[in-house]
Amino acid sequence: MNIDILETKEELGKKAANMGASLIREAILYNGQASIIVATGASQFEMLAHLVKQEGIDWSRVRAFHLDEYIGLPMTHPASFRKYLKERFVDLTSLREFNYIDGEANTKAECERLGKLINEQEVDVAFVGIGENAHLAFNDPPADFEIDNPYILVNLDEACRKQQLGEGWFLTFDEVPSQAISMSIKQIMKSKTIICSVPDKRKALAVKNTIEGDISVNIPASILQAHEKVWMYLDVESASLLRLKA
Repeated sequence: MNIDILETKEELGKKAANMGASLIREAILYNGQASIIVATGASQFEMLAHLVKQEGIDWSRVRAFHLDEYIGLPMTHPASFRKYLKERFVDLTSLREFNYIDGEANTKAECERLGKLINEQEVDVAFVGIGENAHLAFNDPPADFEIDNPYILVNLDEACRKQQLGEGWFLTFDEVPSQAISMSIKQIMKSKTIICSVPDKRKALAVKNTIEGDISVNIPASILQAHEKVWMYLDVESASLLRLKA
């Protein structure tokens, strides 16, 4: 795992976007196309803002996949990840295609539809973050490291739902959905490379456990230790509890 600690969230986002863009350009150069996974949430604001401004990416050669989405939340809702990605990424590029997760569709059919699509691709770059409970996508602890299905229905734990409320996406805790469709851990780990952006003090303990602890289903993001090509970008606050600072 390559760890880079930056002074600010802005620097973190720029560095992560630069590395991700380099990997996308490399994939297009060698394969004529690239497939990527795109995450959402407050941790991705700065990275996405810089990624869409990168020069030299032929977005018409890029396919993208949505990482996770709430069940039952319309795209018009401020917390909709479809809305988030459309406004912050899709509408600002000329992507070949973006495969949204429709949280209002039949869950089983939607998981099967997306699973078939992503199984036809080799993902070059996955852009992810980690949660305050160390979740990876919406795989809350204890996460299932073994399930083979690319997309799965998950129950969101209390810590995860409180994080969504705390970030300002919902007005009350009861408004936060209790289920979501999430890309599975195994599917994320199939990506050739992973760019993980994790700013903010509130993520410090999750970062410490992810990097310095044992791989455990109770710390879902700790599985990233087992991937050969992970770049983790932190700011000084999210890295504040690490024993050895890069």
